[in-house]
Amino acid sequence: MKALVLSGGAGTRLRPITHTSAKQLVPVANKAVLFYGLESIAAAGITDVGVIVGDTAAEIQDAVGDGSKFGLEITYIPQERPLGLAHAVIVARDFLGDDDFVMYLGDNFIVGGITGLVEEFRTHRPDAQILLTRVQDPRSFGVAELDDAGQVVGLEEKPEHPKSDLALVGVYLFTPVIHDAVRAITPSWRGELEITHALQHLIDARADVRCTVIKGYWKDTGNVADMLEVNRTVLEGLARRIDGDVDAASETVGRVVVEEGASIVNSRIVGPAVVGAGTVVEDSYVGPFTSIAENCRITDSELEFSIVLRDSSIDGVGRIESSLIGRHVQVTPAPSVPSAHRLVLGDHSKVQIHT
Repeated sequence: MKALVLSGGAGTRLRPITHTSAKQLVPVANKAVLFYGLESIAAAGITDVGVIVGDTAAEIQDAVGDGSKFGLEITYIPQERPLGLAHAVIVARDFLGDDDFVMYLGDNFIVGGITGLVEEFRTHRPDAQILLTRVQDPRSFGVAELDDAGQVVGLEEKPEHPKSDLALVGVYLFTPVIHDAVRAITPSWRGELEITHALQHLIDARADVRCTVIKGYWKDTGNVADMLEVNRTVLEGLARRIDGDVDAASETVGRVVVEEGASIVNSRIVGPAVVGAGTVVEDSYVGPFTSIAENCRITDSELEFSIVLRDSSIDGVGRIESSLIGRHVQVTPAPSVPSAHRLVLGDHSKVQIHT
């Protein structure tokens, strides 16, 4: 069995971070989201992995390499433009051959991995198997309709009027029958070849399409709010570890990780939180659910429920929360300006100003 990992999307909902970085490499608890998916694939016993790449191919290849650090063998597959998930299957045809495969969206996060799902698929080997989860607003997802027996009878991509609250999670398992299906469909109104349409083609042809409704944690990390929420969830599982330097004037409370080479000076860190290697936190407070990457400097500031990427500095700005701060960023106080009122008043006006 092989794996096909999609890492070619533009990440428009994470801009401006993704103007200069691949969305799949934005870190959660100081580890790229993509790496969690690759580790899950390796844990499921799959080693032959194709990675779909686009404009950020060089960055993805530099981060992942040949896959050996994950116990994988990586083949990079270029996709000129992100023309849909079904299109990704088409461009990966030579790599996939006639093998079964799992398709994994590189910006998705699933707590607990996919080992059980892969084992179930290998045991029963339906034509296709999809993961579903209940969401509050299914209009932003592919949506499945089930019959009374729990069988999939219909699929829609981002419907205006969803027929259920069951959204497709970004993990799919296929036998080679999917190759005929992806070539039988036409582009949607979005100009993309939708995998939901290919699955519907299989359903209409009475293929064996099964579903698993997961109750565990899943997130599409496509926007800042979801990225922060995933970071919070991962940090909840931290084990306390202090490998860096914490001076006598500082305090670390709870599940705090201070990586080797980091320094905490006259500061308070309340977990769950992680401070990356080479980072200095001085005269500051770092609150729960915060990840600070390597080689950052936090001075005379407060930071909580946030992600700070590498080589950034925050100096004397008071409190920051619910924020995603990119690489090589400098956050400093704005220069003070005199307080003044600027008025354009007509004749006979009456103005009251609080001073």
